[in-house]
Amino acid sequence: MKTIRLKLLLAVTVMLSGSLCAQNISEIAQSDPLIISGAVGTQNTYRYSSVGNGYGSPMSNTVYANLNISLYGFSMPFSLYYSNDNLNFNYPQISFNLTPRYKNWVGHLGQSSMSMSTYVMNMSFNGVGLEYDSEKIRVGAFYGRLRNAINGDPTDPFARTPQYKRIGWGFKVGYGSGEHYIDLYLLRAYDCENSIDELWREQLSPQENIVVGIKGRVTPFNWLSFTANAATSVFNSDLRTPSVPVKTDFDDVFDVKYSSLIRFAGDLNANINIKGVNASVSYRLVQPDYTSLGTYYMSNNYHSLGVTLGTTLFNRISLSGTFSGQADNLSNEQLYTTCGYVYAANASTRLGNHFTLTVGYNGYLQTQRDGTCVVNDTTKVHRVMSSFSVTPSYSYETELFGHNVSLSANFTGNEDLNKFATGESDVKTRALGLSYNLDVKPIETDFTLTYSHQESEGYKTKYFSDVFSVGTSRSFLKEKNLNLAASVSLCYNEVERQSKSLSVGADMSASFSLKKVHMFSASAAFNKYGDVNITQTRSNLDCTDITVSLNYTYTFTLLAIKNKAKKNEE
Repeated sequence: MKTIRLKLLLAVTVMLSGSLCAQNISEIAQSDPLIISGAVGTQNTYRYSSVGNGYGSPMSNTVYANLNISLYGFSMPFSLYYSNDNLNFNYPQISFNLTPRYKNWVGHLGQSSMSMSTYVMNMSFNGVGLEYDSEKIRVGAFYGRLRNAINGDPTDPFARTPQYKRIGWGFKVGYGSGEHYIDLYLLRAYDCENSIDELWREQLSPQENIVVGIKGRVTPFNWLSFTANAATSVFNSDLRTPSVPVKTDFDDVFDVKYSSLIRFAGDLNANINIKGVNASVSYRLVQPDYTSLGTYYMSNNYHSLGVTLGTTLFNRISLSGTFSGQADNLSNEQLYTTCGYVYAANASTRLGNHFTLTVGYNGYLQTQRDGTCVVNDTTKVHRVMSSFSVTPSYSYETELFGHNVSLSANFTGNEDLNKFATGESDVKTRALGLSYNLDVKPIETDFTLTYSHQESEGYKTKYFSDVFSVGTSRSFLKEKNLNLAASVSLCYNEVERQSKSLSVGADMSASFSLKKVHMFSASAAFNKYGDVNITQTRSNLDCTDITVSLNYTYTFTLLAIKNKAKKNEE
């Protein structure tokens, strides 16, 4: 108990030293001067299992409190969390953001982001920035920290993976809009070598790069348009590498070293819309080792070609199809070249006012070609995966009842096409689902009935699963603030010639809100199950699980000094 009191004292002390998280500065004048609000609550879960408590605690009790102080839009959130003798306290971390706006100008101060090409930068920054965006002209620039250093104790075997602090700056300029535009981007980013321990530097190399990007669109005809997005990156994988003793065009902003790489990435799209037919053709290429330190992650060393097509027939039938192919090993340095092809076709229609039907097919083919080595026929990757689905649904309403019936059928196959394959990795799955929902309007009650069947067939193995459930829900009282729900389910699983299992479960839940600030909820789940011998047909249901949960939340406002202008409007 003494330890808990000490933790609480420390928590309160830290709470008083919390820092501010700012909102948009342009909204300060319209913001409420002071709002102090929060919530307190408890969550309590009790579990019983006849097979023991190895998979979970028999009792879980939690008490939590949240407090938020809002001062002219500046927010200070605090939280206190106590669970089973463990105390956690979270106070506001330093996260400051101001985004002032004036006419076409936008400023950035603190943690913010700026829209740029996906090949150049998609990370947020912590620093300063300024943007101007009119109907035709766009200009922006920023400077800040792209990521913090992670600098744990190098002697700690459980230390987090280290990383350097990264600084970046960049700008963008663009002209045009809609059908015709062009945008240019530049990013300069580098790691701070002294931001981590010297022992970590022996394992991790600081990096830097400069990226120049361009994005644009032209529309020569109202039915045809072209878009392009491309970037070139000069990347140093190790800042400590000696510089190249030859002058380059980058010397003023970038020190070219022996570890420097120049790489390209880009895509080109053609879009066509003629008499209700939409089509597009796209090509993308990302060279090996293409890197931008302003992006979180980007795949490279591949190129792809894709085609999409869509149309509507008779104002009733929607059709769409896609095909794309991708291959890696652009440098021809890999042992093998991997190729993948994705293709899909979908159709949907509505017949009358009650019936809809959707049919779809998806496929994926993967294969290999020669690289630096000749493909070995016995180990060659040659695999096809395909999926076919049909989903009809029917809905109908009267003054007393609302009916909705839906059926789903799916077949999925995964097959190894290698002529030497034994079929050990092949899998075929068939699934069938049926659901019926009944809305009884006079008593405002919903009833739901569902059934699903799945069977999977692999190498010398078959798996079956059947799940049946029925449920109901209803809201009570004048304000509909009392909600009750219950369901019963039956599940049967079988692995042919190995095992069978049966389970029966029931779930009940209730929630009640009082004056919109008090929320009570309770739920209970009961499950009977058991494994059976392969010679038997059903389980003895000799295992039992019971779970009961009781929860309560109270939300409050301690103090509210509202903006007079807003108050008058209300």
